[in-house]
Amino acid sequence: MRVLVTAASFLQSYGGPAFSVSRLAIALAERGVEVGLWAPDGSAISSPILADDRSLVRLGGDPATALAEFGDPDIFHDNGVWRPYNFAVARLADKRGAPRIVTTRGMLEPWAMQHRRLKKKVAWTLFQRRDLMRAHCLHATAGSEAETLLSYGLGVPVRVVPNGVDQPAPDYVSGSSKGVERKALFLSRIHSKKGLPMLVEAWRRVRPKGWVLEIAGPDEDGHRAEVEHLVRASDLGDVVRFLGPVDSAHRSSVYGSAELFVLPTHSENFGMVIGEALAHGVPVLTTRGAPWPSLGERDCGWWVDTTVEGIEEGLRQATGCDPATLARMGARGRDFVQEAFGWTRVAEQMLEVYEEVLSSRKSAA
Repeated sequence: MRVLVTAASFLQSYGGPAFSVSRLAIALAERGVEVGLWAPDGSAISSPILADDRSLVRLGGDPATALAEFGDPDIFHDNGVWRPYNFAVARLADKRGAPRIVTTRGMLEPWAMQHRRLKKKVAWTLFQRRDLMRAHCLHATAGSEAETLLSYGLGVPVRVVPNGVDQPAPDYVSGSSKGVERKALFLSRIHSKKGLPMLVEAWRRVRPKGWVLEIAGPDEDGHRAEVEHLVRASDLGDVVRFLGPVDSAHRSSVYGSAELFVLPTHSENFGMVIGEALAHGVPVLTTRGAPWPSLGERDCGWWVDTTVEGIEEGLRQATGCDPATLARMGARGRDFVQEAFGWTRVAEQMLEVYEEVLSSRKSAA
């Protein structure tokens, strides 16, 4: 099977999709799929996330040039919506008569649709709805996202396959590098979607004794300056620290030094950093904007309302736990991730979707 996988970027600064699409492509190649990988910024060739992996055909240039180099795929697998490259990939797939799967990556979730709403309304009318209706399958990474996609009435099958999660080396599991301070960690893009103003206000209200909050990740749209202003205005400068972007070589050590991970997000289709934190044995506090009710079901974290009050109550409970209790919760989370989100299993599930699409095409011919 030959699959052309396309995405906006494979640079670390792009966030979770850069990691999840890269790792899915590698896992598929390990299962015998011939995978071509392309992004409009050329990062399929240059991204350090991919390092020197030789199992993939890494493509550059514009979409037509990349396709000419790779040859006709059995399936186009596009990641994301709204962007010009998504439109171009849809046209190429139609021209070649090949099926196209679209992974929407949370970009059609209610919060995302309200962000830059007017531009999206125009794009939806001009091309985006039509392009999705002409896809052969929509891929969601969680059941809640699948329900959203079905609500649009596009008449396209929707299938759920979660993201996989890398397993860290044992040396980096939480608890191996603790100091006197107890640390809560936020690690993601510093973007308005991530809810950091709510977290700062909740931290001000709780101000847990002996704890510090570390905020790590790349700035987007100048949002870090807004959050820093809120930290100063809340007189939290001595207990809230900004670490800046964290490259892939240092992510495990940052996770490993934390007792608690916090993602106060307004909207996630999966939340790669939640899976990463759990894989490192760190219990997680996140909002209902992320599809992780399993945190409470598995007793490995807190799933709270997407409000300051919800985050505040979660923080009171989490920071009120002693280190041993948090460590036990983290161990349960690590076991859960190993069981449910291994990349081999995820690749096999995605292969089943590909085969279903190809089979339905043959039946219709």
